[in-house]
Amino acid sequence: MAESYDVIIIGSGPGGYVAAIRAAQLGLKTAIVEREHMGGICLNWGCIPTKALLRSAEVLDHANHFKDFGLVLDGTVKPDAKAVVGRSRAVSARLNAGVGFLMKKNKIDIIWGEAKITKPGEIVVGKSSKPVVEPQHPLPKNVKGEGTYSAKHIIIATGARPRALPGIEPDGKLIWTYFEALKPDALPKSLIVMGSGAIGIEFASFYRSMGVDVTVVEVMPTIMPVEDAEITAIARKQLEKRGLKIFTSAKVTKVEKGANSITAHVETSDGKVQQIIADRMISAVGVQGNIENLGLEALGIKTDRGCVVADGYGKTNVAGIYAIGDVAGPPMLAHKAEHEGVVCVEKIAGLPNVHPTDKGKVPGCTYCNPQVASVGLTEAKAKELGRDIRVGRFSFAANGKAIALGEDQGMVKVIFDKKTGELLGAHMVGAEVTELIQGFVVAMNLETTEEELMHTIFPHPTVSETMKEAVLDAYGRVLNA
Repeated sequence: MAESYDVIIIGSGPGGYVAAIRAAQLGLKTAIVEREHMGGICLNWGCIPTKALLRSAEVLDHANHFKDFGLVLDGTVKPDAKAVVGRSRAVSARLNAGVGFLMKKNKIDIIWGEAKITKPGEIVVGKSSKPVVEPQHPLPKNVKGEGTYSAKHIIIATGARPRALPGIEPDGKLIWTYFEALKPDALPKSLIVMGSGAIGIEFASFYRSMGVDVTVVEVMPTIMPVEDAEITAIARKQLEKRGLKIFTSAKVTKVEKGANSITAHVETSDGKVQQIIADRMISAVGVQGNIENLGLEALGIKTDRGCVVADGYGKTNVAGIYAIGDVAGPPMLAHKAEHEGVVCVEKIAGLPNVHPTDKGKVPGCTYCNPQVASVGLTEAKAKELGRDIRVGRFSFAANGKAIALGEDQGMVKVIFDKKTGELLGAHMVGAEVTELIQGFVVAMNLETTEEELMHTIFPHPTVSETMKEAVLDAYGRVLNA
């Protein structure tokens, strides 16, 4: 007889393990199925290890500008690729172990292997095709294995993987995905990054800080296409000032491989093609949901463009089966997955006043140098929707703390509904804006108006004052510009 649970979650990434913890807190007997490593892609190969790399890059950037701060440094500062990668992997391993501890603490069973949903309420777990290979990520102790398991509620949280373009598929040697980019054996002298979304531009920024000659190729007219165009124009200017070469409205049409280099044929908007030679290329053209081999087609579970279709509570079209996180579609962000997991489980548990996930209030953060962060509508999108808007801007060049930090290149931009004072969107570029954006996220979630924001006291001196000044600017009341 199959072992029975209230909830089984397939996948232990941010959405999956957070959903499991919340389910256990609510008294539901819970199990989580994992095939490769606790914490999923975000913790092991995405969000966390990339930020560790970018922190090394940030320290190196500061060290290389020590004279700007009146400091004297004897000797040279240069990157040790092996040590930088080693620190990143150690950070990942620490958190990987932490997820296993949280499962044990909350009495959540771990089932190791690959799950297939055979019918509503039942899964069969087979042997994993992706065994753990890193010594930093050992198998958790006392895990359950292959077999049949039942649960009234099954949550799919299998995440996503890099998307490949036909004819330019990553090979792990000359053409990398983020997996290889996180663990280079040695730093290449030159690099092409295909795609300028968050993943592409973060790696471009990191490798440039490491002294690599970096070229970015983006098919859209602007880098970071989902962001506000005015903000990305500022980011592009700063990235190019750091030495990045950026092609927009351009695409890689063909790649020729040499023994230890590649030649990319890049077609620009005027139809001209130029050849760019580099040691390595990173393919960062998006991700696709892991929906294969789960039994979805046989069950009639709806999918769309490689993702499972689910509502704001994670419900699919088949009763008792849910989907959260990247596999449930964009925005494919860890914090969105975590929130969806909590909402899904609380709805399952029958808690009152559970609100569906509002994807319009999910912040986006890109940790390049300079950082970019946003929430809500861009100016172009607000106009497209017919909203009558007020727009406010404030430059870091007029902020005392930013000047003192030597980080005066940045801007905050806010968009309000002219009639109601509703905050429709906020967009930032500059130092540590990924830490500041949550202020606007809270404001939007609480339905704060421009009047309330203008009467909020921000501490001085802080970079956060730029947020208030941008609001004041939208209403003709800016004080320090």
